[in-house]
Amino acid sequence: MRTKIVSAFPGVGKTTYHKNNPETTLDSDSSGFSWVVDEHGSKTRNPSFPQNYINHIKENIGKYKYIFVSSHKEVRDALLDNCLYFYLVYPDDNRKEEFIQRYRDRGNDENFIKLVDSKWDEWMSEYYWMDRGCEKLTAYDGWNLDTVLEAQDRRDGGEVIQEEVEELN
Repeated sequence: MRTKIVSAFPGVGKTTYHKNNPETTLDSDSSGFSWVVDEHGSKTRNPSFPQNYINHIKENIGKYKYIFVSSHKEVRDALLDNCLYFYLVYPDDNRKEEFIQRYRDRGNDENFIKLVDSKWDEWMSEYYWMDRGCEKLTAYDGWNLDTVLEAQDRRDGGEVIQEEVEELN
């Protein structure tokens, strides 16, 4: 099976897609690899991260159609360092308020919401300017991961979508 590694922004729909397609997807949350929890419940950064995460990804290539991974810069850099081509899926930058509300609705803590709110423009700029090792896929208004991947699969398969042809004319 050809595996596609998908580095997708929080809230785009990785977990939902995985719940609907558990046989063909691995939703690989990086938090289980990036932190070490001691006997008192204190978290410290795992010194093996991100290579331990990359090793996990490599071990699962060929087992799933999609492996969903973090969109953190250190993960994207590690994918590049390990010559692992990936699809980078992120929302159109005008969807900030929609995503902030999405995080509230799904119960993310305020620290996470404040972080995304304060870093949104910086992160969108990073994604926009990435120029190697990945194919960038934008989730436009009304699009989620399911829609983006379906369009990408159709394009990868050589299928031309009539609406796209009409837009070109």
